[in-house]
Amino acid sequence: MALIAARRSVMTLFSAPLCVQSHRVRIVLAEKDITVDVINIDPDDKPEDLSDLNPYNSVPTLVDRDLALYGPQVITEYLDERFPHPPLMPVDPVSRAAARLALYRIERDWYTLAEEAEANGRKLSAKSRKILLESLVSTADVFAIKPYFLSDEFSLVDCAILPILWRLPAYGIPSGSVPKPIASYAKRLFARPSFMHSLTEAERELRS
Repeated sequence: MALIAARRSVMTLFSAPLCVQSHRVRIVLAEKDITVDVINIDPDDKPEDLSDLNPYNSVPTLVDRDLALYGPQVITEYLDERFPHPPLMPVDPVSRAAARLALYRIERDWYTLAEEAEANGRKLSAKSRKILLESLVSTADVFAIKPYFLSDEFSLVDCAILPILWRLPAYGIPSGSVPKPIASYAKRLFARPSFMHSLTEAERELRS
């Protein structure tokens, strides 16, 4: 593991090729065009360095010089503050709180199910598919209000939503069952250069 340690003179992201939480961090890195050494690990054979950096031995884990961060929301907000252009969170406190609340709900309502799918070979149970699809349907009108989720600008909220939408077919939710406002949003943002750059080969294959 000496090679990994030597690389820490630049920012390093420990990621997994199909990890939904790692993907949202990679979108932020691509959107801000941050130079980073991405180390894609095998979740079943994690490097010893990772447990030294992160007591939960989980990905994503970001190393920036002497600082090690884990937890996708901690990492993405750090990146937004460390590299302020383009900004991915609103400036005013009320809008910023609304964005954080949206992120909290996405974590609770969608990422819990996404992580269940990852633990089961990216397949959701019929019950979980129904819960996720109903949740998406209930938010469809929100996607039609503004160009981005609750915003006129691309934000950390979009960075959190896109990995979920990309994986829906792999979760057993056909694209045709998704409400039109969400499908239009997804098609437009999937074409965004930063999103395309964020994809690993394994993630591309989820839609091949």
